[in-house]
Amino acid sequence: MKDIREIKDYQIVLLGIIIALGAVLSTFILSHAVVSYQKLQNQTLTVTGSASQKIKSDIAVWKAYYEVRSKDLKSGYDKINADKIAVKEFLTTNGMKEEDIRFTPVSSYPVYKKLSNGYDSNDVDGYRLSQNVEVSSKDVETVTKISQDVVKLVDKNVEVTSNTVEYFVSNLDELKIQMLAAATKDAKQRAQSMAKSTGGHIGAMSSAKMGVFQIVAKDSTDVSDYGIYNTNAKDKKINAVVNATFTIK
Repeated sequence: MKDIREIKDYQIVLLGIIIALGAVLSTFILSHAVVSYQKLQNQTLTVTGSASQKIKSDIAVWKAYYEVRSKDLKSGYDKINADKIAVKEFLTTNGMKEEDIRFTPVSSYPVYKKLSNGYDSNDVDGYRLSQNVEVSSKDVETVTKISQDVVKLVDKNVEVTSNTVEYFVSNLDELKIQMLAAATKDAKQRAQSMAKSTGGHIGAMSSAKMGVFQIVAKDSTDVSDYGIYNTNAKDKKINAVVNATFTIK
């Protein structure tokens, strides 16, 4: 009878071990299935969308300065005031409105006589005076023509130095919003195409980050991580890039 009880006890222990191992195994299988399900649920797809649009500048800015050299300040100021009148007349005669023209205050500084060793002495040899003028207008073509005809001031004995015209876009903030929306739409279309090729579907967009945004000349292929704003070209192209992440169903 003792042996029979020992066999029964052994069978009970063995059955307990089997049940315990089965419970552990089933728990592992279940947890593994949950992890796999979570991984499937957390799958995402990150794509880059882009958009571009050609635009024309609607603001032109032209800057120049003229200078005078004189033995004394009075004659120097008389000359530079006469030059200012000549510059203003040149601009208004060629189509600029007075409210689009801005003159800075006159700058003046002494010019010293040179010593035999090439250094400046303490003796004043004369004065140099200069004044800046800036034109800003939406009449882009007129400003461009003025910058090209500025040599006519030289014929009037005005010692003028001209800068290149800068061209800007007035509604840039509005265009930026539109272009980023178009780039985001392009990113979604790319994500849909990629997911469809593998039999999946995209869900909601989980994140989006603006990439490079730049304004370049219309035929330019320049790209910069910091962005570009070309002010030399009248005809421009806006490029916008968006990096978007979508969930996968």
